[in-house]
Amino acid sequence: MAPSRLDVIIFGATGYTGKVAVQQILKLVKEKHLSWGVAGRSVTKLKEVLTEVSEKTGENLEDVPVMAADVSDYKSLSEMAVRAKVVVNCVGPYRFYGEPVVKACIENGAHHVDVSGEPQYMERMQLEYNKAAEEKGVYVVSACGFDSIPADMGLIHFIEQFKGEVNSVETYLETDHVGKVDSAVLNYGTWESAVYGLVHAGELRTLRQKLFPTRLPALLPKLSPRPMLHKNEVVNKWCLPFPGSDRPVMYRSQRFRYEQDKVRPVQVQAYMAFASLLHAIMVIVIGGLFTLMTKTAFTRQILLNHPKFFSFGFASREGPSESTRTGALFSLTFYGQGWTERATEGQEHPEPPNKTMLTKVSGRDPGYGFTTTALLLAAVTILKESDKMPGKGGVLPPGAAFAKTSLIKELATHGLKFEVLKEETTTSTDKSS
Repeated sequence: MAPSRLDVIIFGATGYTGKVAVQQILKLVKEKHLSWGVAGRSVTKLKEVLTEVSEKTGENLEDVPVMAADVSDYKSLSEMAVRAKVVVNCVGPYRFYGEPVVKACIENGAHHVDVSGEPQYMERMQLEYNKAAEEKGVYVVSACGFDSIPADMGLIHFIEQFKGEVNSVETYLETDHVGKVDSAVLNYGTWESAVYGLVHAGELRTLRQKLFPTRLPALLPKLSPRPMLHKNEVVNKWCLPFPGSDRPVMYRSQRFRYEQDKVRPVQVQAYMAFASLLHAIMVIVIGGLFTLMTKTAFTRQILLNHPKFFSFGFASREGPSESTRTGALFSLTFYGQGWTERATEGQEHPEPPNKTMLTKVSGRDPGYGFTTTALLLAAVTILKESDKMPGKGGVLPPGAAFAKTSLIKELATHGLKFEVLKEETTTSTDKSS
């Protein structure tokens, strides 16, 4: 008799992110009544992780199921997937290691969530596996951490609170730290993903032409990008375009809303904000050096071999200490414009936007503590609320997958703060004055 499926299997539990996920799931197990296990290449190392976490938390983890699974051994991935209701995949970079796990999950009827911030991987999985996932009744949802849950679910929150029709939204990411920074901020896997993301950025154009053969309608007024470096009146800080996956992920969710729900898509631009001009200029210089060094195999290997040096201490093979991790703060400000009333279906508004709103999403420990909490809550949402998710399955971004579920409420309960800061409406009298 085959063993019953576990609610959640954390794959890659011996990696940096996977270890944090093991710690975080202990906070949810009793609350959500979850059965869970861990998987990875080495059973011995998996047991060492469980022992380490047990000693740290005081929880008895002797009975947690442990499974050997390796991305180079498809049979082992299938054996893992058949034991899980949801596979929580912490093995990156996903460009290299993600596809066989997705394939094994779909073939064996296990849902799949991960924390990829790699647009090429996410969009290729949607192009190549969406139909199979739909047919199997499997949900595959990437970007379930930082990036891009705060952005994508934050935009859903903005739209819900706007109570009208949103035309455009700009997002502004800010980071800060309380306490002493005694280590790098990022682990090596994140650094490696960033390097290869730049190397293969040219793939996106062709990929998107296949994935989205029809253009979204031209929306007015058009939201044009701001100058690369600018002093921004919304957050009163110096801003640069945000190079991460937030905007592509939000774009996919908005396209889904348009195609499936016949809802006007929201135009989006994403920025990161800095308190000083000097800080912003330093980021430009470092970013330029980083980009140049990804252009050749030789310099790329130097980047990969020396993450701490070339990131000025920002990334390392050891990853951040717990004190550095938990002292990290982040916020994402949303500034949007639109109308108090919806236009007639198929028609554009005859007048310019008459309403603005400012919201914020904020939290701490973005890269790992928040990321793994959001990742696990995404898995729980699939388990508990699949009836509120679109269709029977598919490869989806978070905003499309979870818009009608309680995920925003769950995130707010587990450390992510959602706020409406200000809203203003322009009356016809205001326009004429």
